Amino acid sequence: MKIVKSIAEMKKISHKIHSSSLKIGFVPTMGFLHEGHLSLIKIAKKMSERTVVSIFVNPTQFGPNEDYYQYPRDIKRDKELLKKEGVHYIFYPSEEEMYPEGFLTTVKVKKLSEILCGASRPVHFEGVTTVVLKLFNIINPDIAVFGEKDYQQLVIIKKMVMDLNLDISIVSGEIIREQDGIAMSSRNTYLSKEERKQATCLYRSLLIARDWIMAGERNTSIIISRMKEFIKTFPSTKIDYIEIVDPETLNPLKRIKGSARILLAVWIGKTRLIDNLQVNV
Repeated sequence: MKIVKSIAEMKKISHKIHSSSLKIGFVPTMGFLHEGHLSLIKIAKKMSERTVVSIFVNPTQFGPNEDYYQYPRDIKRDKELLKKEGVHYIFYPSEEEMYPEGFLTTVKVKKLSEILCGASRPVHFEGVTTVVLKLFNIINPDIAVFGEKDYQQLVIIKKMVMDLNLDISIVSGEIIREQDGIAMSSRNTYLSKEERKQATCLYRSLLIARDWIMAGERNTSIIISRMKEFIKTFPSTKIDYIEIVDPETLNPLKRIKGSARILLAVWIGKTRLIDNLQVNV
């Protein structure tokens, strides 16, 4: 396993791999890795001959009052985990390497970036798409793997790749959950013991919604109301949003026909968590 810190070196490595007719599988991360990340890496390894994982806490996707400086980091542990997984390259650039003085360009997928999480985090997805496109141009992967836990992000990245005619296959990995049902996230470390118990309300509310749908309920406003009622019984919670949407377009649905995706964001104390669930009827 090789750790690469410069863009120029990473580009040379990528060119050399492709000149040998080998495929590159890429997993972008912000580090502080958990089983969710490792599941994506396993997918990338199965689909390619060389695996690249980036570790970069991207400042442009954090708002001014968000947790950029508090975001957990542990590069030593990350390196050990990636070595065990058999990753070939870690791309580990500095902020100055990715955003040199005078950097002015951004990439935005309109509409999709302005709803759901984008409504409460207005700069977030523009920062995500900008850094992901930069990483794609640097690493030049054949396959890039993203988790369904960040479902809106996954849809946005797919749209960017399609709209900009990028020759990259975007592959998704299922949500990996803790034993209590909480979707794995680096931000779970922010939760106190009591908040951790409260955080189970996200997944539990999704299961309640699924049960109502499987029992025949199709009116999304009724389903969302019941989810809200359930979550509000947990004292440390504050709902950001709950939406039931078309899985491809993220357009809100009034009635469920065929496939739907339930997405929600909830504050547990000072920590904002997201989760989602696919339903098919």
